[in-house]
Amino acid sequence: MARKLFAVFRTAIVAPLFISIWTWFLPRWFGGPNAFDGQRPAAWIVVALGAAIALPCMWQFAWRGLGTPLPLDPPRKLVVSGPYRFVRNPMYVGMMVVIIGLGLVFPNITRGMLIEAAAFWGAAALVVLAFEEPVLRSMFDGDYEQYRAAVPRWIPRLAPWYAPPHLE
Repeated sequence: MARKLFAVFRTAIVAPLFISIWTWFLPRWFGGPNAFDGQRPAAWIVVALGAAIALPCMWQFAWRGLGTPLPLDPPRKLVVSGPYRFVRNPMYVGMMVVIIGLGLVFPNITRGMLIEAAAFWGAAALVVLAFEEPVLRSMFDGDYEQYRAAVPRWIPRLAPWYAPPHLE
């Protein structure tokens, strides 16, 4: 239990830092002091949808995987529960929805946020293909291959994947 709580604590430090880079610092940098003026309130629904996808992933990384979203402190166990039953990279998908949603909420930064979303997706795809997937293959061998074969990388499945009992 102590290991799980320590992983949750580490995630509670790492996740807000990562999120704030993409949702606060970068938009303020390219949008200036008026970046967050003139909200479109209905668009917060898109931001909430993205957060509803991404936040449980962070919890799963900590509670089940005993790690954080930070590549220097990755999960020690293969996480195949929660949103990971539908798509292999739900944290990235959720974060991209949040970024696009913020672009819809704040008209002063819409264009910049769409460019940021494209840059985020490109960076995420590069990290996933060049780093994360090879590491997961080496760490979790056949279990990751079975998961990879059943769950798509970016476009969610309609029905959840049910992992073998030894992975739950």
